[in-house]
Formats: sequence, C-alpha cells, structure tokens
Amino acid sequence: MPHLIARRGFAFYSMAMVVLALSGCQQSPPVGGGGHPDLRIVPVSQIDQDGVSTSPTANNVPADPAGDGKAACPAVSIAMAGPITGADSALGMNIRDGAQLAVDQHNANNPGCRVGLKAFDTEGDPEKAIAAAAQIIDDSSTIGLIGPGNSGETKATGPALSQAGLAALTPSATNVSLTENGWRTFFRGLANDAVQGPSIAHYLTRTLGKKRVCVVDDSTDYELGLADAVRGALGAAGSNCNIEVKRGDKDFSAAVTQLKDSAPDAIFYGGFYTEAAELTTQLRDAGVPATFSSGDAANDAEFVKLAGDASAGALLSCPCAPASGAFAEAYEKKFGRPPGTYSTESYDLATIVLKGIDSAHLSRPALLDFVHNYRGQGVARSYQWTATGELSNDLIWMYKVEGR
Repeated sequence: MPHLIARRGFAFYSMAMVVLALSGCQQSPPVGGGGHPDLRIVPVSQIDQDGVSTSPTANNVPADPAGDGKAACPAVSIAMAGPITGADSALGMNIRDGAQLAVDQHNANNPGCRVGLKAFDTEGDPEKAIAAAAQIIDDSSTIGLIGPGNSGETKATGPALSQAGLAALTPSATNVSLTENGWRTFFRGLANDAVQGPSIAHYLTRTLGKKRVCVVDDSTDYELGLADAVRGALGAAGSNCNIEVKRGDKDFSAAVTQLKDSAPDAIFYGGFYTEAAELTTQLRDAGVPATFSSGDAANDAEFVKLAGDASAGALLSCPCAPASGAFAEAYEKKFGRPPGTYSTESYDLATIVLKGIDSAHLSRPALLDFVHNYRGQGVARSYQWTATGELSNDLIWMYKVEGR
C-alpha cells in the first residue's frame, strides 16, 4: 500500500482455476451499490520483474487461524493501525476487516484463548499515526501490530515501534527505504516498490509492446518511490516524459495538456485511487487514448466507482494477491462485500500472529522472535522474512478493469 476461514483444507489452484474462481475476487466492486454496475477489476496474471507471467503456487494449504482449538492464553490483543476514515479509508477498512476475520475465526474455535483486535484510525496522516503508535505501545496487553497502513505513517512510527520491541507486520507499506532503517520489528507482508516498479514497467514495454510511457507521480513517500522505480526500469521508453502533481488535486488540466502533447502509448500514474480516477476521467474527456496504468494505491473498487466508464481498460499492478475460495466466501459473508486490496495480506499476517500466540509466544520479545523465524503458507503467498523484514517471495499481480 501505499507507502494492503472457514478454510480448513483450502488449497491453491492453478492459474486457470484462480482466474475462474475470482469472479468475486478482492478487487471486485463491493456489493450493495459500490463500484460501477458494468465494470470490475479482475486479475490478469502474476508477473516477475521482467514483466513475464508466472504460475501461482499450487496445492499448498494455507495456515488456518482457527488452529486446533486447544490454545490457552491470558488476555492479549493485536493492534491494527491504518486509515479507517479519510481519503484512503477503503484501503484501511480492507486491512482492518482482513485482520478481524482471522481473529474472529480464531476466537470462535479457541474458547481458552480469546484474542482482542484493537483498531486505530490514522487517517493516513503520519502525525496521527505517531499518536496511535504511542497508545499501542503503552498498552501492555498488545503484543503485535498489523500495520501501519501506508509508507508515510510507517516511516513516522518505525523508530518508536522498534524501540518498544513491538512486531509490526504491514500488509501494505511498500516504500523500499522502510527496511533500510535498522528497525528490528518491521515485517513487510508483500513485495516492495523496487520489485513492483520494474515489474509493471517491463509488463508495459516488453509484454504489451508500449514504446513510449509517461510517468506521473503525486510526490508522496509511497508514490514517488514507486514512480521512480517505474522510471528507472522504462529506459528509453520513459525518457523526457515525467510529470508531477499534488495529492488532493482535482484539476489536472496542466498535466493532461502535457500528456496529450507527449502522445504516449501508456501512462503510469503513481498515486491513490481518488486522484487516479480524476486524472483518468480528465484524460478521456480530453481525448487522450493512451493506456492508463497505476499501482496498488489505485487498485480498489473506489477507483472504478469514481472514474466510471473512463476506468475501462485501466491496468493496475499490486503486490497483493487475489482472494479466492473459502477465504473470499467467508469474508463476503461476514462483511457484505468481497475482500479488497490488502484484505488477504492482512488476514495472513494476523493469522501468523495468532499462530505465535497459540504456541505460547505471549510477550513482545517472544512474539517478535516467532515472526523472525516464521516460515509458512498463507492465502496470498508463502511467508518468510529476511533479517531486514523483506519477504523472500516477491512477485506482483497485474489487474485490469473490464466489463462484466
């Protein structure tokens, strides 16, 4: 992210089965009036850093937060921190709800170990994230954190969380520098921008054959990092076409004029779904036919809802994996909408923390040690971390806005 089951016996399937099963996948518009009635975001393929399609892991059973039902523990809790309200609330709610589902499934099966989930709304604001982190750290019953949500708030809170020895597993913060600060408690639950940037750049140029690609960024910690990674991998295809806008802008006329004059084959926008929707709408209104693409911060049903028909054909990359099978069914049954971007990662990371609690890692130091040494399969991917908190499994998914 910006810088995001009733499952016993659930298994991954081949690529063909995954795509077929995802008619209700995590990026589909939410039920009950969300999204656009004729469009939805669907998975296209998993890709490597060369932009080449790869097959998803098959036949590996993911960890089940329900466990064996025999867990016993004192009153402990997990915190979640992210933007539950504000411009990025859709992404934050996906994270919160993914973690909540894992906790609820655990507690329903383990009467001797009821774990609490305490959600903290940062609004995506680093200053508010600092205040939330202080509350989390001061609560001695909280031994693990799912979050923070975006890279800016993660950067702001990382030093304090590390000093407190509190394991912080983010399902969404992708800025590369987050694992370069010497923090001992940070774990990234998905690939970083150094992986996502080249992957989408090469997908556009090598797989789709785009000859000229313009890159637009919103200068935030998350999106500037991703945009720069895309630029670095585009080579000649991205030369002399770099445009900066501001987060919160509504009038993109100057950028649209520059893009129209540059006549690119494709445009990559490094920004969040609200501005991505406004930009792509204004591009289409101006008659700019270039393929519109963006990263994980735009990969949400709200992008389709806000952009409407202008979103058709847009390509959206994400380190987040599609939801499928029993996980997707349980999520929609509980929350009344399909899983969203980062819901799956949040569910997996909460499951890992719950497995640590169930195996009697009941203090912050013990849980931190458990996560450092963890190796296992989740719904989204396998999880194992390097000493700096990066995943060893770092593939990217491409999605596309298509008609129903």
